[in-house]
Amino acid sequence: MDEVLLRRLSPAVLGILVRRGADFAAAEDAVQDALVEALRVWPADPPRDPKGWLITAAWRKFLDATRADAARRRREDLVEEEPAQGPALAADDTLQLYFLCAHPSLTPSSAVALTLRAVGGLTTRQIARAYLVPEATMAQRISRAKRTVAGVRFDRPGDVATVLRVLYLVFNEGYTGDVDLAAEAIRLTRQLAAAIDARHILYGEVAGLLALMLLHHARRAARTTDDGDLVPLAEQDRGRWDTRAIVEGVAILQAALARDRLGEFQVQAAIAALHADAPTTEQTDWAQIVEWYDELARLTDNPVVRLNRAVAVGEADGPRAGLAALAALDDSLPRYAAVAAYLHEREGDLSTAARLYAEAARKAADLVERDHLTRQAARLNAGRGR
Repeated sequence: MDEVLLRRLSPAVLGILVRRGADFAAAEDAVQDALVEALRVWPADPPRDPKGWLITAAWRKFLDATRADAARRRREDLVEEEPAQGPALAADDTLQLYFLCAHPSLTPSSAVALTLRAVGGLTTRQIARAYLVPEATMAQRISRAKRTVAGVRFDRPGDVATVLRVLYLVFNEGYTGDVDLAAEAIRLTRQLAAAIDARHILYGEVAGLLALMLLHHARRAARTTDDGDLVPLAEQDRGRWDTRAIVEGVAILQAALARDRLGEFQVQAAIAALHADAPTTEQTDWAQIVEWYDELARLTDNPVVRLNRAVAVGEADGPRAGLAALAALDDSLPRYAAVAAYLHEREGDLSTAARLYAEAARKAADLVERDHLTRQAARLNAGRGR
């Protein structure tokens, strides 16, 4: 059974059902039932036209559920619209599904879960495992999301910027559970890049996000030790980076930048590309990275961006300059203490650095990062004879 094929076809089938008049929640349930049926039937009797088979099966599942529903009389006319046998039309409604799943009335977590279910083709159990929550909790979250978007017109113009935010959230969920959400986000973003019109004002940002994901994902193997400990960028074995993903990411980024419609994902990808291009940390073009952070700060006005910029300034112009840039920021920012600790260590103030590493460890929400910061504090304290 080709599960990849099923996951690729499911959003198109779902889109066809919605376009034919099915509400989103009922259509999504019907598609899931059809996928289960395919898993049962196809190994022994594979169809000549898998997409057409799924459309027919899902439509019949929908009609069965409709007839049993209290609104049967109102929907009975849909029976006459059953799709004819034969090859399915090539229409692709994936892009509209992205817009529907990223509806502004949904919370970010609900939008991510609905996107993974409806567009990604993942089961509720897989999504729950990826989020490390009970399956019942995730089922409720998805059900509420489906009810929210059930009355939304399918031809309503979508917000690509919201879709990109949702995909970025999926990517940043990491690699927990039995579904690699980072890889899933890359797969979904490839779909979006293929579906969106090249003339769209945010086409370059879609490409920029895909490039950013590929460039970050390329460093995955070197990011942690075999024991799961965090490995900082400066200490990573660059021979373990995925050069193929880096080459692809850089090529996509260059094509996006050539369109001269700069956006924040393209800028982040440019910074990641400069890191990926450097043989060592010392050979990194930190001055150019600072310039890109200046551009990113202009685009986003995000204080976390300025925090990262302070690190780059410390590398480009020395730790004292980095500390000066840091002093202008709010010390309650996430990872402020960790950045300050690193710069103080570079400056040679090991006592202050050890104290700040310990403070950063107490504030860290991620267990892997907390352990790393605790080890940094212990290393400096041990070196000072404590």
